[in-house]
Amino acid sequence: MIHLYYGGTFDPVHNGHVAIACAARDELGAPVQLMPAADPPHRAVPGANAQRRADMVELAIEGHQGLRTDRRELRRAGRQPERPSYTIDTVRELRDELGPDAPLALLIGADSLLGLPTWREWEALPEYVHFVVADRPGSRLDTADLAGLGQGLAARWTDAPADLRTAPAGRFYRLRQPLQPESATAIRRLIAAGQPWRHLVPAAVADYIVRHRLYFTAGATNAPV
Repeated sequence: MIHLYYGGTFDPVHNGHVAIACAARDELGAPVQLMPAADPPHRAVPGANAQRRADMVELAIEGHQGLRTDRRELRRAGRQPERPSYTIDTVRELRDELGPDAPLALLIGADSLLGLPTWREWEALPEYVHFVVADRPGSRLDTADLAGLGQGLAARWTDAPADLRTAPAGRFYRLRQPLQPESATAIRRLIAAGQPWRHLVPAAVADYIVRHRLYFTAGATNAPV
């Protein structure tokens, strides 16, 4: 079985995140662990803090079989509050837990794949994990887009989920789920502007946002819709 992790800020988690996680679960036949990122140690929290974001993820996936929450990045940040939480640290920790032979995969958006060269020790990541790449609106996975990831990437792509199960790491798999229009950035802007937004997130998440007054402008009196 593939050990599949879906990391992200989830600020806030929305219907698109849940749809991608469900598509990966069904297509790969594996549970998906949603793994919220820790708060950055040297700058202000961009929206909701890590605890709030993790709480919202738990609310979003409640009732979805095979979707779970993993708070390891929050715990590690608590132990090392001055150190940023890097993906390479997370995958090394997971590999230590699972052993060298367990199939391990990260679920990321196409936009994240295209930004991979900006990640810490990014070239080492395929030594530890597979990548399951979800298409995103506006992110084109063509040859030109992927040129910055190196000449050897083409040989790593596979269309067969079985290839992810029979090797511990090193393959790239394209998840061809229906494209989801939701954007966390757009949702935050809609909330701050007092425009309709509740339909873009799970109902329990919407209630949580309103209850804790997340993403509303300071002193805003606009009614949530």
